[in-house]
Order: sequence, then C-alpha cells, then structure tokens
Amino acid sequence: MASTARAEKAPAKVNLTLRVLGRRADGYHELESLVAFAGVGDALTLAPGDALTLTVSGPTAPAAGDTADNLVLKAARALADRITGLTLGRFALSKRLPVAAGLGGGSADAAAALRLLAQANGIALDDPRLQQAAQATGADVPVCLDPRTRLMRGVGDVLSAPLDLAPLFAVLVNPGVAVSTREVFAALSLPPAGPAAKAGPPTAPAALLAEIADGRNDLELPAIELEPVIADVLSVLNKLPGCRLARMSGSGATCFALFQSNAAAAAAARTVRVGYPQWWVRATVLGAAQS
Repeated sequence: MASTARAEKAPAKVNLTLRVLGRRADGYHELESLVAFAGVGDALTLAPGDALTLTVSGPTAPAAGDTADNLVLKAARALADRITGLTLGRFALSKRLPVAAGLGGGSADAAAALRLLAQANGIALDDPRLQQAAQATGADVPVCLDPRTRLMRGVGDVLSAPLDLAPLFAVLVNPGVAVSTREVFAALSLPPAGPAAKAGPPTAPAALLAEIADGRNDLELPAIELEPVIADVLSVLNKLPGCRLARMSGSGATCFALFQSNAAAAAAARTVRVGYPQWWVRATVLGAAQS
C-alpha cells in the first residue's frame, strides 16, 4: 500500500457527437455518444489515511456546491462498500472546470478519486469492483475511469474499446451559465427507445473524423431553449477563421470548435477572450491519451 500523496488529472469529457435514441422503460434515456477527453481539467490529490475527507479549492470551487455532496466522496464510499478494509484518506480537489457545463467535471473528479484509491490500495484498474463503484457513482463516471476516446452507449454503461482518434485541436467556451441536465432531457419529446444498436464504432481515424463531421448533439436545441446564450456561443465559434465545426458538448452550456492546428485554436481562443471576457475560454487538444 502506498503511503505518500498522489495526484491525478481529471480531464474534461467532450461529447463529439451525442444521439438520444429514446426513453427507456426505467425513465432514463438510451444514448450513443462519441466521447473524447481534453488536455484541460480539474486536479485531485490523495494523502492515504484512515479518515475520508475532501477539501475543494480553485477558481470554480464556489460553484461546486456542498462538499458533502461531492462525487469524489460518493465514489470513495461506493468503493469502500465493495472492498473491506479499503484505505481512504484526505482528498484535495482543485476545481478548474466550469460546473454543470456539459464537460463531465464531477464525473471526471470521481473517476480520478477511484484511480487514486486503486493506486493506494494496490487494486488493478480492471478490477470489476472499481467498475461497479464507478457505475454506482454516476452515469458518466465509467467512461471517465480510463479517459480515452470511446463510443459510449446505453446510459453510459456500454463502452467500446479505446478508439484511435487523431488529436483534435479545439477551443472550449462556456458562457457562464449552468444548465440542468434533468431539465434539458425533460425538454426532449421522444418515443420509447428501440433495440440497442449492434454495430460497432468506426475504427479508422479517417472514419472517426467523418463520424464527427456527420454527427450532431440531440440535446443542443432543447438546451438552447433553456439558455439562448448557447446559440450565441455557437454563432461566435462558427464565425472564427479556420473553424471546421462547432457543437455543444453534453447537455451544455459548453461548446467546442475544431481547428486545423494548435496555433489556429490558440489564435481563436484569444479572439473570443477579447470579445467576450466574461466567458470561460480554453484552447486544448482532444483525443490524446489522458492517463
């Protein structure tokens, strides 16, 4: 068992595509989403010990809500319920991603907590108890546990093997509004979900890029109805020089734009910051391994 403090990145999750296939009998929605991870995110450390505690700091910490409800603690308790004598400890979370933003920040934090506990207790990352704890914590936590590009299906519980997606140069923009995932889904009018799709995801990098270009986010329109500023963000991004595609991530309000190069993305980010200094703006790379 490791005794020294360890650190893990909690990279932002970006839904490059997101299809809502219908409403399930249990009230949840059947999804299909191509998910990649960004080079920006939160950061989490763990000092192993007997007691379980969490401190939260960082620029977006005030919006993160009550620490007692944080998914880091929920994930740790879920794993402790499955592994007798699990060593826990003191977590310190540096919150850098906007909250309720469609970037899976809380889920990424929870997944980072599970990875840290696995390291501290000598648990393999493919241990089924780790996967069970991730599923018990939240729908997006399993895909964040091993943050690599994948196709996510079901309610987030059916994951493809990692996909070979070439790195994508991107700008992430959040206009500073929190969007309720529950309210966005409630605004959808969908028939019951049909049988789950059986086809596998495209595996060639070129085919993946075509999948992204031809894709969509079915939550974009209902999210815009709730927060019209999302449409403003997409309009700004689409007008940037070199923008190849602009789309909302998850249930919003964060949107992303793709560019040909890192330099073009960085220049676009500077332009948005100057024009909209109140927005959260980051140039980043999507699809690179984030382990």
